[in-house]
Amino acid sequence: QVQLVESGGGLVQAGGSLRLSCTAAGRTFSNYAMNWFRQAPGKEREFVAAISRSGGITDYADDVRGRFSISRDNAKNTVYLQMNNLKPEDTAVYYCAARIGGPSRWTASYDNWGQGIQVTVSS
Repeated sequence: QVQLVESGGGLVQAGGSLRLSCTAAGRTFSNYAMNWFRQAPGKEREFVAAISRSGGITDYADDVRGRFSISRDNAKNTVYLQMNNLKPEDTAVYYCAARIGGPSRWTASYDNWGQGIQVTVSS
């Protein structure tokens, strides 16, 4: 339905910042709620952040609230995840996901996924 491509990952020291970007193909980007999920080694994929179609509603996992910010630019078909004060526990593969309608915390409700991008936070 929509192709998603993440960028902006990498290696950073604890306390540093990264900004992830996810660009979607297609002209109906504004119809999709967007999420970021992450999966650490040996753990299940977990919710990180979500944003509504127009960007007016956001939701964050407790562990990242206050440190991470999700935003979107519908004119550019892009969603961002600004990650500040990164911690080693943030190390994971981060995935961008999209669904038509309102945002959700559940992986099963998303049927469009990016390829994932590695974020590594060192001590």
